[in-house]
Amino acid sequence: MMVKSFPIPDDLINRIAAESGISSPGKASIREIVHLANRLEKETGVRFIRMEMGVPGLKPPEIATQAETNALKQGVASIYPPIEGVASLKAETSRFLKLFLDIDVKAEGCIPTCGSMQGSCAGFLTVNRTNRNKEGTLFIDPGFPVHKQQCRVLGHDFYSFDIYDYRGSKLRDKLKSYLDTGKISSLLYSNPNNPSWICLNEEELSVIGEMANQYDVVVMEDLAYFGMDFRRDISKPGMPPFQPTVAKYTDNYVLLISTSKVFSYAGQRMAMMAVADKIFHKKFPDLLRYFSTDILGHSIIYGALYALSAGASHSAQLAVADLLKATNDGVYNPFKEIRKYGEWASHMKELFTTNGFRIVYNMDMNVPIADGFYFTVSYPGLSGSQLLEELLRYGISAITLDITGSTRTEGLRICVSQFSDELVPVLAERLNRFGRDHS
Repeated sequence: MMVKSFPIPDDLINRIAAESGISSPGKASIREIVHLANRLEKETGVRFIRMEMGVPGLKPPEIATQAETNALKQGVASIYPPIEGVASLKAETSRFLKLFLDIDVKAEGCIPTCGSMQGSCAGFLTVNRTNRNKEGTLFIDPGFPVHKQQCRVLGHDFYSFDIYDYRGSKLRDKLKSYLDTGKISSLLYSNPNNPSWICLNEEELSVIGEMANQYDVVVMEDLAYFGMDFRRDISKPGMPPFQPTVAKYTDNYVLLISTSKVFSYAGQRMAMMAVADKIFHKKFPDLLRYFSTDILGHSIIYGALYALSAGASHSAQLAVADLLKATNDGVYNPFKEIRKYGEWASHMKELFTTNGFRIVYNMDMNVPIADGFYFTVSYPGLSGSQLLEELLRYGISAITLDITGSTRTEGLRICVSQFSDELVPVLAERLNRFGRDHS
C-alpha cells in the first residue's frame, strides 16, 4: 500500500504492528520500533524521520577504518585476540583516561568489550555477585532500557528512581534511602544522561562517590556520550576542563567507554571497561560461588567475558588502538566532529516547539538543557504512548519515556543522530501538518 499523503492509515500501522508481534508501539523496545518503522517504510514508500535509535549519523574516522583494513590484510582475522585485550589498546586507553578524565587506571584494568552493553552485562555478572546478602543494581533514571533487561535476563533484582526531582543537595538523601536497605551491589547511570540529556555536576558526582565509599557499592558509570556536553570543550589532551567522572571521588568504579558515539564506530561493537585499580585486585570471597577466583578483575575477564564472547574483535581492537593514539597525541579531534549533533538538536527543538510541542526535561538544574544527542518532547493532551502512535502516522519514529524509567509518562525521547540538514524542511512540513491536525 503506497501512501501519497499523511496521515498514514491507522489500520495499516496496526496490522504491521500486530504482524511484528507488537501489541502497543508505546510499550515497544527500541529495536521493535526500528523493525516497525522499517516495515512501514517498505510498505508505504514513505521515508521515515528516524528518531528512535542512537545510530551514529557521521562517517567513521579514516584512521580507524584504515587501521582495521591493514590488520585484516595482515591476517589477524584468523587469530583469536587476547581476552584481556591487545597491549597497544590497553595502553592507549590508560593514556586516554589520564588525558581526558585526569584519572589514573593501569592498563591491566582497561578491558575491551563488544560494545558497552557487553561491558555492563559483565559488570552485573561479577559486581552483583560480590556479596551474597545483596540483591543487585540501583539505576539512577531515566536511563537506557536495555540495562534493566540485562538484569532481568540475569535474574538480578534492581531498584530505580527518576533523578530529575532530586538534583543537587537532594540527591544524598534519595540515594541513602535505597542504600540503607543494604541490598545494593552496584549503581549505574549515564552522564550525559540518556534520554533526558541532564549532566551530573561535580557536587552530585561527589555525593555518588561518597555514598559508594560509605556503603561499599561499585559505581558503573556509563560514558557512552563522552565529551558530548558541548557547553565545555574537553578536546585538548591533558588540559582542563576534563570529562566529569565519579572516579574523582571514589575508587569503587567501573567506567564504560563506548566508541559508538564519540568515535562513530558503532558497527564494530567496540568499547572499553576501565576497572579502578583498587577493586581490580580486590578479593570478594562470595565470587567463588560462580568463578574460579575471588579476585574481581580476574573474574570479569576470565570468568564473565570468557563466557560471553571470549574477547572482542581482533581487528577492531587494533583500529581503536590507533584511533585512541591519534586522539591522545592531539593528531585527531573527535569532539569537533560530533558537535554536529548539537546543531541538529537546536534546529529540531525549534521545529518541535514552534508546532506546539514542549520540551519535557527542559532544565539542567538552573540552566536550559544543553543541545546534544537526545532531547525529550510532549504534546498537550496526549500521553507518551498516544503521541508516539500519532507521530508514526506522520512518518516520524521515536520511543516513549515510559520504557526508560522516567516518571514523565507524557514524553518521548528524540534522538538527533539520524537527522541531516536536508531533513529540516521535511520535518518542518510534517510537524506543521501534525500541529494543524491536532490544534
